Amino acid sequence: MSARSTSAPAPTPAAHPGTGDRGRLGAVSHWWTRPVPLARIAVFRTIAYLFIPVDVFLTTAWVSAHADVPTAYYQPLVVGELLNLPTPTSTVVHVVQWALVAAALAAATGRAPRLLGTAVFLLYFEWMVIAMSYGKVDHDRIAYLVALAVLPTIGVARWRDRRSSEAAGWAMAAVLVTVMLTYFLAAWAKTRFGGWDWATGSTLTRAVVRRGTFLSDWTLEVPGLLMTLQFAMLALEFAAPLMLLVWSNRARVALVVLLLGFHVMVYAGVTIIFLPHCIAILSILPWEKAPEVFAALRRRLGAGRAPVPAAAPPG
Repeated sequence: MSARSTSAPAPTPAAHPGTGDRGRLGAVSHWWTRPVPLARIAVFRTIAYLFIPVDVFLTTAWVSAHADVPTAYYQPLVVGELLNLPTPTSTVVHVVQWALVAAALAAATGRAPRLLGTAVFLLYFEWMVIAMSYGKVDHDRIAYLVALAVLPTIGVARWRDRRSSEAAGWAMAAVLVTVMLTYFLAAWAKTRFGGWDWATGSTLTRAVVRRGTFLSDWTLEVPGLLMTLQFAMLALEFAAPLMLLVWSNRARVALVVLLLGFHVMVYAGVTIIFLPHCIAILSILPWEKAPEVFAALRRRLGAGRAPVPAAAPPG
């Protein structure tokens, strides 16, 4: 028998000051860089880039109207001033618009992911500065903008790429944290600027009166219902950091269903939808499982079709 197998186990070393801190730092580092399959990145990247033409021409088509607004009304965001971005004249707006769409469609092919992805991020960043420098700043863009910023850092990824990457894990963790902060900071802003009057007031009542649909008008007739929903909304938004504990693929799917269900419900009730934020939420899904899911669906559909009996030979 070898000496290694017969030797007594080494004594446990005494705890060293700071060991627990290093362990916690290691756990945090592992969470941020937990490897993610590159196939997940490839699918989400395609979705994120193909959404840009939809956003430019449909969901935020009003941004291009700034091309006809006198430049005197342009009050750049702080970041626009710091970077000395150009004043959005008609030429600037249209060049950014069409260059953004062209770059996004090219990036959706997966080619030159770093070059084209960086171009998409910079152009969309400028598009958002043009959009939000006239007195209205939306909070549903930040997670999507972060997604566009981190996608180019990953490099080449294919739909059926089974390799895992820590860089991909870091990128998706950054998007998840930003999605979480969008909810948490929304609750913080509500209580900071409105106090608890936001929850006890008529916030949702006003929204339903102004933008309600037949699916939500009835809530005006139920005493206390909308106020209860306001408290529930604050509670859920303050609890948003819990989504960082999501680990398994099933939990990820459940989280996405919950978040998207909330936004669909809001749209059904008051016709407000945060589409860019919803696209960022899709980054949570385990897209690398998509080919297997589609193959299983095809097998089920094929098995459900009854075989056609062969024709009897003429007798």
